[in-house]
Amino acid sequence: MKGIISIQSHVVYGHAGNSSAVFPMQRLGLEVWPIHTVQFSNHTQYVQGWTGQVFAAEQIHHLVAGIQAIDKLDHCQAVLSGYLGSAEQCQSVLNAVELVKRANPKALYICDPVMGDPDKGCIVAPEVHQQMIQLLLPQADVIVPNQFELSQLAGRAIDSLTEAVEAARAIMAKGPDMVLVKHLHCLSAHQFSMLLVTANEAYLIQRPQLDFDRAPVGVGDLISALFSAQLILGKTPLMAFEHAHNAVFDVLKKTQQLNQWELQTIAAQQQLATPDSQFKAQLISDS
Repeated sequence: MKGIISIQSHVVYGHAGNSSAVFPMQRLGLEVWPIHTVQFSNHTQYVQGWTGQVFAAEQIHHLVAGIQAIDKLDHCQAVLSGYLGSAEQCQSVLNAVELVKRANPKALYICDPVMGDPDKGCIVAPEVHQQMIQLLLPQADVIVPNQFELSQLAGRAIDSLTEAVEAARAIMAKGPDMVLVKHLHCLSAHQFSMLLVTANEAYLIQRPQLDFDRAPVGVGDLISALFSAQLILGKTPLMAFEHAHNAVFDVLKKTQQLNQWELQTIAAQQQLATPDSQFKAQLISDS
């Protein structure tokens, strides 16, 4: 069975970070080996606060080295990284990727460069921001930013579809083979837009924007997880893109129907594997 190491935050209650990513990837048939960068009682948007701790960066290296010691890293098809709480954790992720790729040269490194979003601003320390750009970006095979993170990685403002594609290509020139923009908010207030840019093509997919009293947390983590899983399972980038988009929309619809704030990935688990929604991506450039 194909495996993936997922290095992200974790919440005990609810769905964010690994708590949003692990079950959906398992539901698609992958062995998921989660490594937590932090463990909190709940995600940080609760007004009541949260409890928990940030883990030492060395833990990432030690855990991956332990898997190496039992000769299982060659079963790992990918490393997915999400929220990182320190610059030292960035270095540990890079070390983990190097160990995995040494054991399985075909393994992918998929980087979800969690920095924030246009409403919340930057939510990581400046040194983490710098290490993501300097260390992780050049080594990633796939980058999965939102619009804010895309702008930060490319070092330019993004106010149009053309500028987003240009920013993605600028990022790809530094190493990655493809960029999935998990939310391109500048295009429409009424539609949710996602962008996929590969070496030769760019695709846009859009669906209606759902209204919530409080926007669910962990949506980006779910997008990254589903896209990663589909790539590992042998789907083309376009097929993985459409599947991730449609499955996440179905999860959000179920969340809205149940009048919940936390993502309803368990209730919508069938749609994770076989989405009801069938939105198609539009080819927007072919260079």
